Amino acid sequence: MDPVDDLLATMRIEESRYVRMAARAPWGIAFRSRQVARLVLITTGSCWLTGAALREPLRLTADDCVLVRAGTGFALQDEPGRPLADCEGDVRFGGDGELTELVSARFSFDAVAADALFGLLPPLFRLRLDTVAGELLRGTFDLIARESAAAGLGSGFVTSRLSDVLFVQAVRACCADVGGGTVGWVAALRDPRLAGAVRALHADLAHPWTVRSLAQVAGMSRSAFAALFKERTGDTPLSYLAAWRTYRAKALLRETSLSVQEIAVRVGHPTGTALSRAFLRREGVSPTTWRATRTR
Repeated sequence: MDPVDDLLATMRIEESRYVRMAARAPWGIAFRSRQVARLVLITTGSCWLTGAALREPLRLTADDCVLVRAGTGFALQDEPGRPLADCEGDVRFGGDGELTELVSARFSFDAVAADALFGLLPPLFRLRLDTVAGELLRGTFDLIARESAAAGLGSGFVTSRLSDVLFVQAVRACCADVGGGTVGWVAALRDPRLAGAVRALHADLAHPWTVRSLAQVAGMSRSAFAALFKERTGDTPLSYLAAWRTYRAKALLRETSLSVQEIAVRVGHPTGTALSRAFLRREGVSPTTWRATRTR
């Protein structure tokens, strides 16, 4: 298991929605900074992407796809500087000029997953569709379009589930294509010397991992492994392990009625007291207090 699998296995996609938009110049559409992630694909024509997360407007053409992190506002326009209208639903905008068509999928999910999932990815990420991951992504977009057009029995249900798949594929494509200078678990997965150890750690967080045992999985000396891990992730192996154990504990606290002691054993702490101490150091509150502030 890798970190993406780990996150997606425990996170909840609370809502996904897919809409089609058609705009004729002049036009401008604002996507406000709500707590939702968005995936936008240009299917016909071209437009400009603008937003605070960009140094300058980015031109998008047919088959360009952008993943936008939750909480990041942006706009699409036929030319920068156009008046902006909010969009919701399958809509048409603009005048009688050049046609641009696009599809937008939005996803909302629980905050527990959001930090770990998007913390190391840029606010706006342009995805390549000429890769294997990109081709799968485009294929799912096409399936959603066909399902929406057919409007058969259960079409809304099928479209919603396909939108969930779309999000997973987008995250996978983003992680596969993220720049080589990235620091964090994405960078660790991209390094073949570390990938095996990272996957082993995520496959069994409850295992009594040590730097030495992780180094053995990687086929490296303890010192060389620790130095490379720090360079790639910005964290020590044991601190990284502690952070993910806390993340997994939060998911179990939110989703189950297991006791703190039971959760401790599942995530690799010998006692509930040990988990409480580690949790307090990272979250500033006890597991019991944290659970009380969350609703299932």
